[in-house]
Amino acid sequence: MENRKTLREKLQALPCHFTWDFEFEDQADVEHLLKYLTLQVKHTLCQNRDTYVTMKAFLYHHQRRYSDALKSLREAEHILAQDHPDNFSRQAVLTYGNYAWIYYHLSNYKMVQRYLDHIEELGRSLCSPHPFPTGLPEILAQKGWSLLVAGVQRGVEAKECFEGARRRDPSNNQLQTGLAMALYAAWEHLQSDPYREKATEMLEEVVLHQPENFETKIYLARLLLQKDEQRARKLLEEVAEKSLNPEVLRRAAKLCLRDPPLLSRAISILKKAIALDSSYHILYYDLGMCYKAQMEGASPERKSSLLTFAGENFHQAVQMNAFFVDPMLELATIYGEGLLAYEEEIYAHLVEEAPNISKQCLQALYLQWGDFLLQKKNQKQEALEKYMAGICIAGGLGKKLLVRRLMSLAHMFWEDSQTARADTIYSFLQTVHYEEPGPGSEELWWHNHRALR
Repeated sequence: MENRKTLREKLQALPCHFTWDFEFEDQADVEHLLKYLTLQVKHTLCQNRDTYVTMKAFLYHHQRRYSDALKSLREAEHILAQDHPDNFSRQAVLTYGNYAWIYYHLSNYKMVQRYLDHIEELGRSLCSPHPFPTGLPEILAQKGWSLLVAGVQRGVEAKECFEGARRRDPSNNQLQTGLAMALYAAWEHLQSDPYREKATEMLEEVVLHQPENFETKIYLARLLLQKDEQRARKLLEEVAEKSLNPEVLRRAAKLCLRDPPLLSRAISILKKAIALDSSYHILYYDLGMCYKAQMEGASPERKSSLLTFAGENFHQAVQMNAFFVDPMLELATIYGEGLLAYEEEIYAHLVEEAPNISKQCLQALYLQWGDFLLQKKNQKQEALEKYMAGICIAGGLGKKLLVRRLMSLAHMFWEDSQTARADTIYSFLQTVHYEEPGPGSEELWWHNHRALR
C-alpha cells in the first residue's frame, strides 16, 4: 500500500472534478447547483447524464455528505452502463477518478488504490501513453459539460474543451451541441460580437436538427432579441408553451423581464415552472422579483397586494434555502418599510453568516446596508464604513457600484465643507487602486475635487 503523500500525487494527475479547478464560494451556490444538476439529468437530450450525476458527487463532497456522494457515483455507473454500453471504459475514467478522491478524503486508502488501479487498467486497454488517460474526447466533453454547469464565466474554457473533443471525434453531433452552448456562455460573459455571431450560427444548426432542444432555443432567442425580435418572441413562446424543464422556463421568464409589457407573461411562465417542480427555490425568488417590478406605476392598493405577493415568494425561497442571500435582502427592504430596526437586524445577522456567503453576496449586503444607513437613517459616517467594508472584499462583482456610492458620499461631504472626510474617501480609493473613470463620466466632479486639492 502506497503512503498518503504518494497517493495524493497520483490523484492530482487524474482527469476529474477534483482536479479541474472548480470553486464554489458558498453553500447557496452548491445547493442551487445540486438542484440544477438534478433537472439537467432529467431533461438533457445529450448522453451526458453520467457527467452531471458524477458532478453531484463532487458537490456532495463539498458538503461532507460522503454517503450521498458515493450513492451518486454508483448511480453514475448505472447510467454509464445504460447510455454507453459499447464505450464504458472511456466514459468511466471521470467517475472512477471521483471515487478515488472521495475515498481519499474518507482515509480509505485501500479503496483509493483500487480505483487508481481501475483507471490505469483502462489506460492500458486504450493504449494510453500515460498511466491515466487525459486527452480522450469523452473526457474533454465531460469537462466541457461540467464547466458549463459552473457558470458562464467558464464558457471560454468549455468552448476549448468541446473544440478539442470535436477534433478527435468530428462525427459526434452531441459535441456540436455542447460547443454551441459554450459559445453562448462565452458571449453572455464577455458580450463579444464574434462570440455572438458564432454562437448564433451554431445554435441555429442545433435547433434545426433538434427541434425539441428548448434550452438551445431560449439561448438563440436571447441572441436574436435585437437582431430579429419577431423570431425571438416566437422562439420564446414556443419554449414557454412546450418546455417541461423548470430551469429553461425560468430563463424564458427572465427574457420576458427585458420587456415591461411582458411582466405578466413572465409570472405565468414561472407559475408553470413551479407547478412542474415546487422544490426549485430560485423560482420563488424570480417570481417575487416579478411582483416587485409590477409595483412601478401601480395604484396604492395594487402596490400593497403586489408587495405581499413578493414578500411571500421571497420568504418561501429563504425557507427552502437558508443560505440564499438575495431574497433575504429583498425581505429586509420589505420589512424595513414598517420597522427600521428589524431591517438592520437582518443585515447584522447576514454578516454573522459571512463564512457561508459568497463574496458577491457579501458585497451586495454591504451595499444595501450602506444605502439603508444613508437614506433611511442619514448616518453618513456609518454608511461610509459599510461601503468601504464591501470594497475591501477580494473578488466579487459589486465593487463598481460600491465605488460610485463612495464617490457620491464624498461629494456630499465636500458640499457640507467636511473636506477631511472627502479626502479620506479619496485616499482610500487610491489605496485600493481604483481605476478612475474617464472624462465626461458622471463622476467628473471627482476630477475637479482632485484639482482643488
